[in-house]
Amino acid sequence: MSEAHHSPSPPRKTHDDDGHGKPHKPMLHHHAGRLALFALLLLLLLAGVAALVVYLVYRPSRPRFSVTSAAIYSLSNATTVAPVAAISSAMQFTLLIRNPNARSSIAYERLATYATYRGQAITPPAALPPLFQERDSEVSVSPLLGGSPVPVSGDVAAGLATDQAYGVVALRLVVLGRLRFKSGPFHSGWHSMYVRCDVLAGLKTGVPGHVPLLGTPVCDVDI
Repeated sequence: MSEAHHSPSPPRKTHDDDGHGKPHKPMLHHHAGRLALFALLLLLLLAGVAALVVYLVYRPSRPRFSVTSAAIYSLSNATTVAPVAAISSAMQFTLLIRNPNARSSIAYERLATYATYRGQAITPPAALPPLFQERDSEVSVSPLLGGSPVPVSGDVAAGLATDQAYGVVALRLVVLGRLRFKSGPFHSGWHSMYVRCDVLAGLKTGVPGHVPLLGTPVCDVDI
């Protein structure tokens, strides 16, 4: 009895074999794409970490303002006909500006300052020269305010007269302008600056000149 001979069946192809012992090219392309994506993500991560480190090292600090002295030479209602009121004044404040950052210098321009009482200006704006402040330094300015009478409401004029008679006047010194920072090789854009310093000044009727500052004037700096 003859035996039946069966020819062996051809090997089956697997997903990773094209029949000749070689992997599929699409699989190689897939792995190469994943490696490229991983390399790109790693590069972006390293760039982000480097940028964060540079920012933390060179980030600027906002300047600090303080009022160190004040002088009031005149402060009165320039009109006598109610309800019209206009304040005539001559006063001077010394402002100390401190740059607390040891790595950033600051440039200031378009600076102007004026005084207010109960939310209304009582002096015209006075322009200040441009300033450049080195790292970790201080500079002082002493603008002279006043001159032309400034119209105010009747309530403001009456309140100011009452406070003068009492001997204590609460004023606010406002500084406007813009600044930019230079931190190492980096330069920032220009930023608007708004400074408010609340001053409580002691007055003596008929005694013009330097006045005592009651308490510690507080200055808020918005950038």
